[in-house]
Amino acid sequence: MRSFEDIRELALGHHPDLDERLKEYYTPRSRDEIRAVPDDRWLAEMTKRVFQSGFVWKVIDAKWDGFEAAFDGFDPARVGFYSDEDVERLISDTRIVRNGQKIMATIENAQMIQDVVAEHGSFGAFLADWPVDDQIGLQDFLGKKGSRLGGMTGQYVLRFSGWDAFILSGDVVAALIREGVIDKTTTSKKAKTAVQDAFNHWRAESGQPQALISRTLAMSIG
Repeated sequence: MRSFEDIRELALGHHPDLDERLKEYYTPRSRDEIRAVPDDRWLAEMTKRVFQSGFVWKVIDAKWDGFEAAFDGFDPARVGFYSDEDVERLISDTRIVRNGQKIMATIENAQMIQDVVAEHGSFGAFLADWPVDDQIGLQDFLGKKGSRLGGMTGQYVLRFSGWDAFILSGDVVAALIREGVIDKTTTSKKAKTAVQDAFNHWRAESGQPQALISRTLAMSIG
């Protein structure tokens, strides 16, 4: 596969303003900043990405104040103990998108966060201590222990919360195929390991965060 600098040159060929675009791109938070994020904000981020999945994102954004109110500020200790009556209340609440499965996912993710807090002190501490060179392992954890947090949804949770995450968008996958990292998909364990190894290599080579490498790969496609 090419060096990151060569991939960057490809991206510059398509986008002469690459550096300006990347300046505007999301900057990962430091480990201390990740650690300091309250547990309710992690549940809020998970809920936003779960509800946005397969839906128009701007509709969820427009209703977000209603979500915050309806879910009691996303306090995991409170949401995790929601009763059947609370679920019925939410399904009837016009302030949110009334999707029963996604409402239940929020409750289950609150319970998952509480389990992590019991072991690590906070969800932020858990994520801050997870090595950046094992995003695939973290995604597997979210997919197995969380609800509806597999695939792209889990990646978006990490990226938009500030954890240094790559996003396996269509263009990024196309770039990885072009570079010979994978052949078709990223679903097998072998392919996931190859993807992580490639990002670890480019990160060590360039000193750049995975988020920026991911974006550069996407822009090298066109």
